[in-house]
Amino acid sequence: MLSKKVQDALNKQINAEFWSAQLYLSMSAHFAKEGKNGFANWFKVQALEENDHAMRFFNYIVSRSGEVKILPIKEVPHEWASPLDAFKAALAHEKHVTALIDSLMTLANEEKDYATASMLKWFVDEQVEEEATAQDYIDSLEMIKDNGFGIYTLDKELKSREYTPLSF
Repeated sequence: MLSKKVQDALNKQINAEFWSAQLYLSMSAHFAKEGKNGFANWFKVQALEENDHAMRFFNYIVSRSGEVKILPIKEVPHEWASPLDAFKAALAHEKHVTALIDSLMTLANEEKDYATASMLKWFVDEQVEEEATAQDYIDSLEMIKDNGFGIYTLDKELKSREYTPLSF
């Protein structure tokens, strides 16, 4: 059984994960409009993964006989100056999500809720990967600068990313 504090915090995280999905879907739409279909694809896959993260929290609360509360989602940004700007925004957002996950882990430990702490371990590891991936693309885009062929090549690479649903 989840404590009210843990349940409320997990419900807020569901909201944060759905907001993340909306953010990445907005980035996808932005790049689709610009004809950068690889960037659009990468961010669309990212949005689908964030939805999976929200559902992982959803399913966990249900499995612990808790009450899921779906909260309103605030509006997300809709434009970015460049692919580099979008990936910098993505990295800043992922660092924010890492802080949220870290706070959840701290709360689970304070509440001696070791089942929740165990579940959160997956998210801790996931956030390390999310931040590293965003940083890798930032590094690539900083090397490319405004080189059209470099942007074209990276766009083509990003087009190959495929969505793999989480099993939960």
